[in-house]
Amino acid sequence: MSVELSNNRTDLIALAKELDINVTLLYRWRKEFSSKQGSSFPGNGKVILSAAEQELANLKKELRETQMERDILKSFYGAQSVELPIQHK
Repeated sequence: MSVELSNNRTDLIALAKELDINVTLLYRWRKEFSSKQGSSFPGNGKVILSAAEQELANLKKELRETQMERDILKSFYGAQSVELPIQHK
């Protein structure tokens, strides 16, 4: 709603005061709306990602989980005073 109002008004400072928000926030919302169109402001705090962004997020999650598993194994082997097996290719 704020972005729509800002597109119809010329004095954005006055509009920001009416809405009780900082004018820079209004500019940021306008920029996001124009760059993402239908996917901006999806609601419920969920960001809509492109396919590439979703893939990157999934890969980062998988990396974190793998690192956590590695750290758990390192802790276990360290407590057992046994060296980790090394695989040679």
